[in-house]
Amino acid sequence: MYKKKTCKYSLKKLNTFNINVNASKIVQVKELKQLCLLYNKYKKKNFPCIILGEGSNVLFLKNFYGLVIINRIKGIYISESKKYWNLHINSGENWHKLVKFTIKNKIYGLENLALIPGRVGSAPVQNIGAYGASIQNFCEYVDIINPSSKKIKRINKKKCNFKYRDSIFKYSYKNYIIIAVGLSLSKKWVPNLNYNDLKKLKYSNITPQLIFNYICNLRKKKIPNPKIYGNAGSFFKNPVISHILGFKLLKIFSDMPFTLEKNNFKLSAGWLIDKCKFKGYIRKGVMVYPRQSLIIINKFNNSSGMDILKLAIKIYNAVGKKFEVWLEPEIKIIGNYGEINPYIFFKKIR
Repeated sequence: MYKKKTCKYSLKKLNTFNINVNASKIVQVKELKQLCLLYNKYKKKNFPCIILGEGSNVLFLKNFYGLVIINRIKGIYISESKKYWNLHINSGENWHKLVKFTIKNKIYGLENLALIPGRVGSAPVQNIGAYGASIQNFCEYVDIINPSSKKIKRINKKKCNFKYRDSIFKYSYKNYIIIAVGLSLSKKWVPNLNYNDLKKLKYSNITPQLIFNYICNLRKKKIPNPKIYGNAGSFFKNPVISHILGFKLLKIFSDMPFTLEKNNFKLSAGWLIDKCKFKGYIRKGVMVYPRQSLIIINKFNNSSGMDILKLAIKIYNAVGKKFEVWLEPEIKIIGNYGEINPYIFFKKIR
């Protein structure tokens, strides 16, 4: 493996937390063949290897002693049936630019997912979602490749096991890389205004462009620009708890916001964090964002990944002790040699 002294290529501009860490080697790829060749070359040497899109969902704790492949394999291919637009999108496409592209070409449905950071390849992993929509509403398949055998598999929608911020790709197909996503968008557009923040919009003169603009403005107000304050959006998921615990908490906290999902309570993680008095809390340059407590920011862009992780653990423990609710991190944690299981750090206190 690369020695520490050879770890000299900066990842600071390649992760949205703006963590000042280095990698042994960084290569941008624009073709699938190039990706497979690189991956196999370094794997044979037992070098660690990770794939990054925009680094919008990772937290680097230390220098990475291996190869970072930056996925820029692009391409959007459109076909149509009588009722649907069918899109095949390569994984290196920018998600927000894809949303803009569809609206420009009068292909509607993705407008609620505007301004979500990252590349298309990461979208099905987290089952990205916002404002009452998620990728599972449109995804027909995900194409993955085993770079060693160059074998491509198509995982259909049902086998993706999409759930709230979850999919099969988090736990299976570890030796595969997502290379493309297939989306199907109805030609009969119906505005999705079910989310509370969108109910102010009027149906009579609503358009996809209007929803797109409205959501972009909402997100800009709530989520800080990572170029100014390093962040990865929501650090934790909104927790889903049993109805037994839900009713128990309601007796104590009558103002607790929640929604019911299959007899379970879905809570606001931001509200739980606020109740533990973390809004605006700052330690070693790491702050709980005052406008949205789910977001942890690298306020001066000079804090370490460990500084951010320590504050996240402090929040996790405080919420767990107060509410018996144990938050689940959304972000991937990367150490010297690759991804680290977050539950090494986030453990329930008995």
